[in-house]
Amino acid sequence: MSTLLLKNGTVIDYAQKIEKKLDILIEDGKITKVAEKIETPADKVIDCIGLMIMPGMIDMHCHLREPGGEHKETIETGSKSAVAGGFTTICPMPNTNPTPDNKEVLEKIINEAKRVNLCNVLPFSSVTKGEKGQELVDFKSQLEAGAIAFSDDGMPVENARMIREAMIEANNLGSFISEHCEEKSVSAGAINAGEIAEKLNVQGVLPEAEEIMAARDIVIAETNNLHTHICHISTKTSVDMIRSAKQRGVNVTCETCPHYYSFTVDEVLESGVNAKMNPPLREEKDRLAIIEGLKDGTIDAIITDHAPHAEEEKAKGLAKAPNGIIGFETALGATITNLVDKGLISYLDMVRLMSYTPAKLLGIDRGEIAEGKIADLTIFDPNKEYVFLKEEIVSKSKNTPWIGKKLKGQVRYTIVSGNVVYERV
Repeated sequence: MSTLLLKNGTVIDYAQKIEKKLDILIEDGKITKVAEKIETPADKVIDCIGLMIMPGMIDMHCHLREPGGEHKETIETGSKSAVAGGFTTICPMPNTNPTPDNKEVLEKIINEAKRVNLCNVLPFSSVTKGEKGQELVDFKSQLEAGAIAFSDDGMPVENARMIREAMIEANNLGSFISEHCEEKSVSAGAINAGEIAEKLNVQGVLPEAEEIMAARDIVIAETNNLHTHICHISTKTSVDMIRSAKQRGVNVTCETCPHYYSFTVDEVLESGVNAKMNPPLREEKDRLAIIEGLKDGTIDAIITDHAPHAEEEKAKGLAKAPNGIIGFETALGATITNLVDKGLISYLDMVRLMSYTPAKLLGIDRGEIAEGKIADLTIFDPNKEYVFLKEEIVSKSKNTPWIGKKLKGQVRYTIVSGNVVYERV
């Protein structure tokens, strides 16, 4: 029996509303004791003085690119990047080639993740075959094959009747649809519509592209008493609509990303294509609304939307470069720097948004620090200030606006099922 003892760390657990200095004993991958002072001998002891220990971070929305896009990222390189960022569970989206719309592709992804053996990889199945929006997948067999939930991600299901049918089927099986809300008829463009787009002479993306489809899905969920989950919201109107729907009792949940509460479209002037993503960075009113949504519980989870691209692809210029930035390795630092350290949310709120609620939404027994629970833990230094450097990026791709920026809060250890899978020396 292998044992690991964590000493002198400040444990933050949202489930029990705990933020206090405690020791944690881990035996054979599970937490067996949490107490103020544990003197039990252990195979390995980590002194966590000055460090915080939270339930392992869970990313409900990322991209690992394998199969088909291995020049950008692989399951192995993505997993290494994830644990370096403190993530113990990640959920890759199904926009790969081939699409995980069948048992065989899903099992290949799951088996490769098991071979890599760094973090829990729980893949999404597509909603429709090939993400083409024409034929629904076999929901039951996909769940049996290991899919965690369903999404067509960057190719949202445009047919309202079809997405209604998909929501009903997924809900009946105890699962849900995670919707990338983008009304394609008004979504063309490179960055958010407005002064910056005009200044750079590129087509602007209308905010209505997100809002129209979010409204559609809220209506379907409300009318049919269904759960729907809305991906990476970025606008004030989206926040307001979801808040209003929740107040009416609609079972709608949603997520956002660190870049939407850290930056505005102005960041494009500094970082260029490395600040291009979908949905795009918005205006200051939107950034402030996202923060308010995180504070009042309108927004349920923080995700990364980790979207690696090769440098030659991003070098095509603002109009033609692919959307997306990497996010595993900056999510914690960005959240502490731009939310916690500014007094906008507490560490308990951060744990709720990055561990506890994602676990609940996914239906997995994670996100808590308590005796008997699986020992998935993120240990970080809340006071460590550093400049994020390109040469230190673990991901295969380097597309991020965080390069050269100062962050506060750094991961020191990532523990998955009691195993130290990452240690920052």
